[in-house]
Amino acid sequence: MIDQRDAAAVAAQLGREPRGLRAVAHRCPCGKPDVVETAPRLADGAPFPTLFYLTCPKAASAIGTLEASGRMREMTERLASDPAVAEAYQAAHDDYLERRDAAARAQGLEPLPAGTQSSGGMPSRVKCLHALVAHELAVPGANPFGAEALSELTDWWRAGSCVSVEETSLITCQASQEAVMIAAAEESTGEARGVGVFAGRDGEASG
Repeated sequence: MIDQRDAAAVAAQLGREPRGLRAVAHRCPCGKPDVVETAPRLADGAPFPTLFYLTCPKAASAIGTLEASGRMREMTERLASDPAVAEAYQAAHDDYLERRDAAARAQGLEPLPAGTQSSGGMPSRVKCLHALVAHELAVPGANPFGAEALSELTDWWRAGSCVSVEETSLITCQASQEAVMIAAAEESTGEARGVGVFAGRDGEASG
């Protein structure tokens, strides 16, 4: 479960009420959540493939800058030329699916259909570093490209927390790459038969 104050911080980060929150998967050095774990299915039963969801807008902005530099294309090319990297990325994909299925079973939900995408383009390409970094933050050592991206990011938290959450109100800041993540989710949805469009933010999909 996620406590009320953490849920309020996530709502402020996203600029909307989060859905399907299960837990804080990782905290920023500032103390606020920066990755949450979401339910594999929303309250209405709709599939929600993204298990680990990056919420911090400062981290999302830093990752967006890295994506714009062409790193995703370079990483994808390495999958074809480096068997060791491809093997590690396949293992990351398998880890993601196993954890997502376990999360579904823990809530008494039906796991998503076989063939449903994992996240971020795994295992054959790199298309969303936000998702891969979220996986690596939640499960250190699990995602090779998430770890690479993290090592190249600036210390986004040093200028202070991305949000201020008061006892009775939320101060909302910019959404974390909402448009990028929704587009990535919808593209992935089209690739995996049986996966519905997520109701909410994601990219790498939402909470």
